[in-house]
Amino acid sequence: MKIEHLAIWVSDLEATRHFYEHYFGAVCGERYHNPNKNFTSHFLSFDEGSRLELMHKPEITKASDSTEEHLGFIHFALSVGSKEKVDAITEQLRTDGFQIPSEPRTTGDGYYESVIQDPEGNRIEITI
Repeated sequence: MKIEHLAIWVSDLEATRHFYEHYFGAVCGERYHNPNKNFTSHFLSFDEGSRLELMHKPEITKASDSTEEHLGFIHFALSVGSKEKVDAITEQLRTDGFQIPSEPRTTGDGYYESVIQDPEGNRIEITI
């Protein structure tokens, strides 16, 4: 068994798609639009592992401050292959103005990671 994909609601579908393509090499599938439900989405694929579905529906709005901890889904992790890549991507995201809630470090359970926020405020762990 494996996780096939994760889905997140976004307010700006194209900007968020571009973020994952640009920084993490995601490949975007064909845009899906259902006018009856006022719903649009993109599936993003990576070199291996699960896909990410970006979904947009104008009436879905942000529920809370994404900087605060809360129950429920809080982050997902993207493995980039090396400590150097974690550092480089984190620094590029900082330079480009993205939030870095947690600097690159080795955690108590042995992961080397940083935590960044995508354009929608979703937390992503960048790991080896």
